[in-house]
Amino acid sequence: VQLQASGGGSVQAGESLRLSCAASGNIFPVNSMGWYRQVSGKRREPVASITSAGSTDYADSVKGRFIISRGDAENTIHLQMNSLTPEDTAVFYCYAVTRSDRFWGQGTQVTVSS
Repeated sequence: VQLQASGGGSVQAGESLRLSCAASGNIFPVNSMGWYRQVSGKRREPVASITSAGSTDYADSVKGRFIISRGDAENTIHLQMNSLTPEDTAVFYCYAVTRSDRFWGQGTQVTVSS
């Protein structure tokens, strides 16, 4: 089982980034996928999620700025992050939930400078 995340980077405040995550291996069926983020020294916090049926959920801090969507490939998701602020700086982790497990991808760094 592998979750491959990509798309992190360094941007200026107000700019956008798009993260992607693809799950592969003996992981099917996947009930939901999503993203958490973590700032050094703080707890990992949920950012956005999407179910297999397409229902989405967002943290209050990103509502109206971030959009999570499913990709064309099976078990692939994207996170479009707009109007980024320095407070969005964190390591972003994607995850996938099956009936019995939660799988995590490696983190991808997002850095937003003012």
